[in-house]
Amino acid sequence: MRKQTFIGSKLFFAAVLSTLWAVVGQAHELQPAIANLEIVENEVVLTLDLNIEAYAAGIDLDGIEDTDEATESVDYDALRAMEPDVLAQKVPGLVDGWNGVPLVTMGGAPVTMSAREIVIPEVGNIEQIRPSRLVLVGPASGETIQIAWPKGAGDMVLRQQGVEEPFTGFLSGGSQSPELPVSGGSARSGWSVFAEYIPVGFDHIVPKGLDHILFVLGLFLFSTAWRPLLAQVTSFTLAHTVTLALGALGWVNISGSIVEPLIALSIVYVAVENIFARDMKAWRPVIIFCFGLLHGLGFASVLGEFGLPEAQFVPALIGFNIGVEIGQLAVIGVAALLLFVSVKAALKAQLPAYEAAVEDYSVMFRAVSIPGSIAIALIGAYWVIERTLL
Repeated sequence: MRKQTFIGSKLFFAAVLSTLWAVVGQAHELQPAIANLEIVENEVVLTLDLNIEAYAAGIDLDGIEDTDEATESVDYDALRAMEPDVLAQKVPGLVDGWNGVPLVTMGGAPVTMSAREIVIPEVGNIEQIRPSRLVLVGPASGETIQIAWPKGAGDMVLRQQGVEEPFTGFLSGGSQSPELPVSGGSARSGWSVFAEYIPVGFDHIVPKGLDHILFVLGLFLFSTAWRPLLAQVTSFTLAHTVTLALGALGWVNISGSIVEPLIALSIVYVAVENIFARDMKAWRPVIIFCFGLLHGLGFASVLGEFGLPEAQFVPALIGFNIGVEIGQLAVIGVAALLLFVSVKAALKAQLPAYEAAVEDYSVMFRAVSIPGSIAIALIGAYWVIERTLL
């Protein structure tokens, strides 16, 4: 029976460990470009907040989730270490390539854009994204405008500014916006925005919410019983829903330099408690609730980067939150499936009695939970140090 336990825990832990190892290595997470479109005094003004290095390196951002996966990753890292004035010299070439798409069309005619302003921060921690800003301008003539995002350019959040009922939407690489009236009026329905923000919330958990994934795995690895898991997940969900809403409304705003290390610390706590605690204590759901408040602020900061359409704020917020919940359930579901497959493989031989099978399952779960929680705690501790000192 002990041999079966070892085999089952080994199968499960191998799957989990490979996932955690991939998590540690993902230091170059992708983010969508944010584009604000406005017509000012007969000029098209397109302000882009984006990761210039990824475009300058020629990375195909459509098919990857992390720049380490790209064949151009070495060039990308070199560009991250490049001084701002040197990196800025590569921008005109990028703009010329976008004009060839063309990036902007008005009244069916292409608009040649040029860089009026290039803002690139000084070199910092090259393991983190260096957000830059390009202000592109071109002559405006026509009653409609259309933005086309080049193939391989990844995702873009497009927001029309300075008009009533503005358009807000997402463009993937190789797609284009509808023809937008220059005077506005292209705001979409609440149901359309609600549906569009569900995958945004899900994407922030799977695959991009690496710290949130580890936290949820920590909750799962606490006990084999469904009641403790339900109590923890419910507490976490209620808490992050509250601060997500407050943060998105702008009523609560705490610096990421404070929130992000505390989120990492929450991962360490739940993992360490998994190692030593056998039963659910009254304080654990309360502590999980407090940690959920922190994670909600983290969700709100991401949602703030995307921006919420003012006319459909509520459906966008609800859609994003539902997407987050679906992502969390997906993480728990995959972990439960892996554990079930491992247990089934280990208990394939007939056992003397049902009680023995239950006892063996409990032993097996601890054999998985303890090393899994140790691995999660170590990764969380690394993130605490990285986010505090680097």
